[in-house]
Amino acid sequence: MYKEIARPERIVCTDSFADEKGNVVPATYYGMSKDFPAELLVTVTFEVQATRTKLTLRHAGLPPGDVSDGTRAGWNESLDKYASVLAVNVYKDQK
Repeated sequence: MYKEIARPERIVCTDSFADEKGNVVPATYYGMSKDFPAELLVTVTFEVQATRTKLTLRHAGLPPGDVSDGTRAGWNESLDKYASVLAVNVYKDQK
């Protein structure tokens, strides 16, 4: 659920587990601890820097340790793929 969209600076949304139909479910549905928060907060900020945009992502409420490390790795992988898509599209637009 989007909490805030402040174009072009920031997007704030919640992050929860969901079943195959998109219904929010507790983390225990996927074998996580019952202490895992039902809802986390994701804040993405965009900062223009010369000819580039710096994207900063904060995922608040994650328990420390393996879950936090795994989540960081997952976000990094997703953002790397997104950067690759952008690079290809920018190259196509320049032709």
